[in-house]
Amino acid sequence: MSDDLGPALALALQELRQARGLSGGALAECSGVSRGMISRIENGDVQPTAALLGRLSAALGITLSELIAFAEQGDRRLARAHEQPVWTDPETGYRRRAVSPAAGGPIELVEVELPPGARVAFPVEAYTFTHHQIWVLEGTLTFCEGGVEHVLGTGDCLRLGPPEPCEYRNPTGEPCRYLVAIARRQA
Repeated sequence: MSDDLGPALALALQELRQARGLSGGALAECSGVSRGMISRIENGDVQPTAALLGRLSAALGITLSELIAFAEQGDRRLARAHEQPVWTDPETGYRRRAVSPAAGGPIELVEVELPPGARVAFPVEAYTFTHHQIWVLEGTLTFCEGGVEHVLGTGDCLRLGPPEPCEYRNPTGEPCRYLVAIARRQA
């Protein structure tokens, strides 16, 4: 799958916002993203960053994985490697592959490659309705969960605690690759 999700993400955001009966202003208020930026994203004028997509998806009540899967319009039980949607943050180079078939199942798997020196932050809202575990496949990841910093090496696995603002950092000169497992919290 190519990294050409920009137009599909723009349309998906607009469709999801409208399906929830939200105006651009209401989504702006819920997400903390300006109304003008939301309009620019939906019009395809700007490629959103991972942080922006995290805030918008959380405000829509879905995970970033679900947003990407919605953009892909996939409803498959088998996700072949070449069909898995890939998205790259234009600001940091953070590269995200939705490994799981069609989001919405009980568990989502996401492979991430974080370039050397990159940092990606997500607001607390991105974690309020999900459980996360992070398994480092290669490299070193510094994961900041609220005020707690976890330094994870190859093979280390961390289960996140209660929802907190989080930041993923690669403090090294080598890429870091990790898998994020996401499960929805019971309502």
